[in-house]
Amino acid sequence: MGVNKSYRGQCLCGSISYEVDQFDPKMAHCHCSMCRKFHGAAFATFGAAKKADFRWLSGESLLKTYQAKNGTNRQFCNECGSSLTFSGVEDDGSIVEIALGTLDTELPIQPDAHIYTKYGADWYQSGDDLPKFEEGRVSKSDS
Repeated sequence: MGVNKSYRGQCLCGSISYEVDQFDPKMAHCHCSMCRKFHGAAFATFGAAKKADFRWLSGESLLKTYQAKNGTNRQFCNECGSSLTFSGVEDDGSIVEIALGTLDTELPIQPDAHIYTKYGADWYQSGDDLPKFEEGRVSKSDS
């Protein structure tokens, strides 16, 4: 069962804003090299919502999409560069994954896993007890 409330977020410059009615309770810290590079950090944290529970409130025309060589898509603000959404190769359009760092409202649930840890930054070591998976959630756990 997802967490139900209205959640709002925006990019760094505020040109693009969105609202989410309900998040899936599963959310993860992704350590893949693409997420690290796109976010300029040791990992990126994403939460998923059904497309029907997500809407752009402003600035949708400013969204740019970067399609990586592996077929994943990352949407970002053309003005400030903020990472906003991610969609995987197998995405059928029913789910949107949102960069949780762009939320302006509190989220009462916490990430429940570290994924793609096999590609993690050698200068970062997680200090939490969350499960760690070398690839996605269905891969071998390295914790």
